Amino acid sequence: MDNRRRDRRIDMTDGPIMRNILLFALPLVLGNILQQLYTTVDTLVIGAFCGTTSLAAVGTSAQPVEVVLCVFLGLGTGTSILISQYIGAGNRNKTLEICRTSVAFVWVCGITVGGLGMLAAPAILRLMQVPEDTLPLATLYVRIVLAGSLGNIGYNMNAGILRGMGNSTASLAFLLVSCVVNIALDVTMVAGFGMDVAGAALATSAAMFFSWGFSIRYIRKHYPELSFPLFTLRISREHIRAILRIGLPIGLNNSLYSLGHMAMQTLVNSQGSIFMAGQAVAGRITGMANIAVSGMSSAATTFSGQNYGASRYDRLRRGRWVIPASAGAITLTSCLLFLAGRTPLLRLFSSDPQVLFYANRYVSVQLLSLWMFSVFNTMLCLVNGAGLVRYTTIVNLLMLWAIRIPSAYAIRTFFDGTWIMLCFPISFLFGMLCMTGYNLFSREWREILNRENRDPAA
Repeated sequence: MDNRRRDRRIDMTDGPIMRNILLFALPLVLGNILQQLYTTVDTLVIGAFCGTTSLAAVGTSAQPVEVVLCVFLGLGTGTSILISQYIGAGNRNKTLEICRTSVAFVWVCGITVGGLGMLAAPAILRLMQVPEDTLPLATLYVRIVLAGSLGNIGYNMNAGILRGMGNSTASLAFLLVSCVVNIALDVTMVAGFGMDVAGAALATSAAMFFSWGFSIRYIRKHYPELSFPLFTLRISREHIRAILRIGLPIGLNNSLYSLGHMAMQTLVNSQGSIFMAGQAVAGRITGMANIAVSGMSSAATTFSGQNYGASRYDRLRRGRWVIPASAGAITLTSCLLFLAGRTPLLRLFSSDPQVLFYANRYVSVQLLSLWMFSVFNTMLCLVNGAGLVRYTTIVNLLMLWAIRIPSAYAIRTFFDGTWIMLCFPISFLFGMLCMTGYNLFSREWREILNRENRDPAA
């Protein structure tokens, strides 16, 4: 117990469910605020010292970066789920082995993604129909950010390991380091040296490397029992198969999801640079409103993984409804607050009346419907935490490719392309209903929930 207090682990297998969830989620929420802050600083600095074209380039570049990285970030999520299950089961040896395997995975994947991503950037952006006036700057931004893939993947893998162990506080410290470095370099390179989007991209990549290095130091200091290596290429076949079994569907789903966002971005791009800039500005506000969803979802994954590993099925039965309902209520409250203050917030990013008009419309639609996504995503993460990733992957893909994108194209074709954001509430409702049905009627999920708890004395 002293060790857990020292390294701030939260035992999800004991105590009030929502208290543990909120204690676990709070550092993640604060960390997400910091993450949004340094992403927002990019937008603020670019908007203030560059121009609308540069602003549009940064906004449209987020999607191809996500597509390239998401497969590997999904594998990090798979690692986190496995560690949470091993921690719940009290299996120290497997925890050590999977940590070492994850380090090798980071080096192999980081170098590969960086090289291939830089080569593929121009083709991806042309496929997205990025306007010619925006294409050179967007290509430069994507190439520089992807060159720093090693730091990004390394940080996210280490943060996932710690989340699986029940420590969500460390991620806050990592992101604080990243945020400070990013802001300082943004101001220096863009405002001071006039490096435009290249300066913003270099600041982002450097910040992730600093955060990765800090996370390695933290793990080695606070978890000496893990013998966490700086570098290794020793990969356990057993654990790589386990990571791929759980993480690959999540990663491919995330990548296809980001590819779908690229298709959505193509629709946004077809409305011109002014609408693109408005959407980029709106994304900063909706991203900040979305922080509760991300924090609660990560907490739900760890809660499910630890209790599944510990055979605490009674807590899974209670948590499957309590956690999504609470996440939805918290998200709705935060969204209403952002909605009330959206106008002065949007004016921080742009003074162009047309940009602000489209940003206001986009933000309003998203904020009024985000609570449905919160309910859907926490349900999905509870199921993922138990290792049941097939159904959740299918639902996620259907929500995007069968509902959101077709409805967006229908809105553009038969109504008005500047209202394509209405596709989000339509898809959120679909996803929430699908996961509610799974919670009620799935045979494999009910089979787990109806199991008897393991006797702690056994």
